[in-house]
Amino acid sequence: MTPEALRADIPALGRGIYFNTGASGPAPRRVVEATTEFVEHHEYEAPVGEGAYPAAFETFDDARAAVADFVGANDHEIALTDSTADGISRVAAAIDWEPGDVVVRTDLEHSAGVVPWWNLERRGVEVRVLETNEGRVDMDELKDAVADARLLCFNSITWNYGTRLPVEEIVDVAHDAGAYALVDAVQSPGQTPVDVHEWGADFAAAAGHKWMLGPWGAGYLYVDEDVADSLTPAQVGYRSVVDASADHLELKSGAPRFEVGTANPAPYQGLIEAIVTLEDVGLDTITGRIERLTDRLKAGLGDRLLSPEAYESGLVTFDADDPEALVERLAESDVYIRSLPYPDAVRASVHAFNTPEDVDALLDAL
Repeated sequence: MTPEALRADIPALGRGIYFNTGASGPAPRRVVEATTEFVEHHEYEAPVGEGAYPAAFETFDDARAAVADFVGANDHEIALTDSTADGISRVAAAIDWEPGDVVVRTDLEHSAGVVPWWNLERRGVEVRVLETNEGRVDMDELKDAVADARLLCFNSITWNYGTRLPVEEIVDVAHDAGAYALVDAVQSPGQTPVDVHEWGADFAAAAGHKWMLGPWGAGYLYVDEDVADSLTPAQVGYRSVVDASADHLELKSGAPRFEVGTANPAPYQGLIEAIVTLEDVGLDTITGRIERLTDRLKAGLGDRLLSPEAYESGLVTFDADDPEALVERLAESDVYIRSLPYPDAVRASVHAFNTPEDVDALLDAL
């Protein structure tokens, strides 16, 4: 599949020029069809066929395997969640925190990487915020911040500047201090290859509805196999244990112990199709096209550019006198970007389905 064929299969793109994939990606027809066809099968045929539960559990297994292969993990290192925020929250709730424990996060985190730690502060956990400079982490300051921490939370690609952080190096700093490393990875899969084993992090949370162009509700959590069995999830259900009907219950080994109970399997069927779609296009093709288009956009933005001039991701942040007013004005011309709270700016998300003509139209509208 070519990027042009991908574009032709996304109905939303026939109604406007879309540069907001970093918030939510527009799904291709084939992804939506896979999702809706599964709903029909699950509700119309499975109840008197293989059974609703077997049909759902087969999809869960297939989705876990597809995600694992896509991000370089093993099947038992993937738990299916609702979203990135859901995954981070499940990690936060599974650690045996004590008053005085320290969590470190950067000041670049999305709310998904802020609110769970705020919640722990009410239990006496200290939350330490590492200040950054234009989307960059000072490694010496990081070492000082995590010296006595139990966990470090950070982005793989920052949602507000589009900078690509040195994940492996940051993880090493956390581990040298004896801290867990949790990566909010949602801005990476779908626009760049991901190998969580190379990252070396203990946890990585993501979801399929952004750069992967999947449906809402299909999130996933990577948990390193050497870490998972030492944690007890705060919420458990029949999917968390080996045999819910056994006299002596036992949590599953690995990340699946973080799954709870009955969930809608349809979004995960859509996620499987989204992964197939991206692989049909090819991640090298996707990354290369994003790089060329962001280069074009950055050249046109000139000194308004706040993201790095050199390519790091498809997220391009730039200055505006009144960000919200600009977003509204562009939307009236069917050009869609978003405003940011920090920095006070606007952001365009460039995916492989975009074209040079899209970029030029955005620049003309500006």
